[in-house]
Amino acid sequence: MNIKIGKGNLKGIIKVISSKSNAHRLLIAAALADRPTKIFLEGWSDDIEATKNCMEALGCKILREEGTVEVSPLWAAETKEAVLDCGESGSTLRFLLPVAAALSKQVFFVGHGRLPERPIGVLLKELRSHGSLVKGDSLPLEMTGSITGGIYTLPGNISSQFITGLLFALSLLKEDSEIRLTTAIESRGYIDMTLETLKDFGVEIEERECSFFVKGGQAFRSPGEIWAEGDWSGGAFWVAAGAIGGDITCKGLRQASCQGDKEIVSLMKRFGAKILWQEDGVRVLAGTLKGITIDAAQIPDLVPILCTVAAMAEGTTMIYNAGRLRMKESDRLQAMAEGLQSLGVGVTEQPESITITGGTQPPSEAVVLDSYDDHRIVMSLAIAAAALGVEAVIERAEAVSKSYPTFFAEFVRLGGAADVF
Repeated sequence: MNIKIGKGNLKGIIKVISSKSNAHRLLIAAALADRPTKIFLEGWSDDIEATKNCMEALGCKILREEGTVEVSPLWAAETKEAVLDCGESGSTLRFLLPVAAALSKQVFFVGHGRLPERPIGVLLKELRSHGSLVKGDSLPLEMTGSITGGIYTLPGNISSQFITGLLFALSLLKEDSEIRLTTAIESRGYIDMTLETLKDFGVEIEERECSFFVKGGQAFRSPGEIWAEGDWSGGAFWVAAGAIGGDITCKGLRQASCQGDKEIVSLMKRFGAKILWQEDGVRVLAGTLKGITIDAAQIPDLVPILCTVAAMAEGTTMIYNAGRLRMKESDRLQAMAEGLQSLGVGVTEQPESITITGGTQPPSEAVVLDSYDDHRIVMSLAIAAAALGVEAVIERAEAVSKSYPTFFAEFVRLGGAADVF
């Protein structure tokens, strides 16, 4: 599916979807719990579907209705082997590798797109050293046996998803365990979200200096009902659009959320946008935007849309500590550099950073933009093309279904011009 984007000034009120990151964690915790759980969830996506399908393959029953998901735990199932198709979801794969290793099942992991290329070697090494038998070093792979407790050693700057997966898995073991980190943590907000979910399900984790201690013999206890919170990662596109275009109110976002991507608000304020917090969300109004310097270590998923805002800001914006983005669904630094350059924006790409000079020399004819099958690239370039007033065709725009299937419906409702062809 290709999308033609025209000039548009996005304004209005939007109710954001539920957090995909929170939904992954709630589905896994509910599947491991002692009794059924009803999860209240606004919106759906391919990545959440991947986690749902994997948990069902492991033996739990999940009933999805409008606005809710009811999860019956997997413990009653007699499933001894399973094929876990993780789709293109890195969260699904990296969370469930340790969980499957703790469940003593024979599990076959498969994936699609760039997922087989994304790094998991460090995690597999630790699982193997603690008793899991793993055939293969990348997808597809087979896992048998069961991990034991003990000391797990990981770098904190490769993927917070490794740590999250281990926190879930080690909580299932009889023995005490400790996750020791050899470097500072990046994407800390995602680990905080995991700790919050575990606490909601009765699992306690003790954070120590450079490590997490997991007491053995714990049990996941369902709260019965739980609400997935609004998605700051998805909401970031509308927050940015408000900073660029005029006035957007995002409802359903918690100011007190531990999601790292709520940093989008303070970043827009630094760029020069006006921020008005409300009881149930945030209102963002455009100001005179000026370039800033951004450390992306804790907020890698925000980088594509930050590049879009930088293109509209006076002066130069540098985003550094962003090398991990080269191993996402696409090489996001390259994808955004190429896309914005096609729209007439000055961009310099470095191995670990990207520098963008605001102001454009817009092309006189329509341009074709490669999405690289990456949902965040599609959404960021759509907002960029609309704001810059460049007629653009984004190829393979259906990639938005990975995280935000209703993105273009909302885009048009807020005043954007988007035609499918």
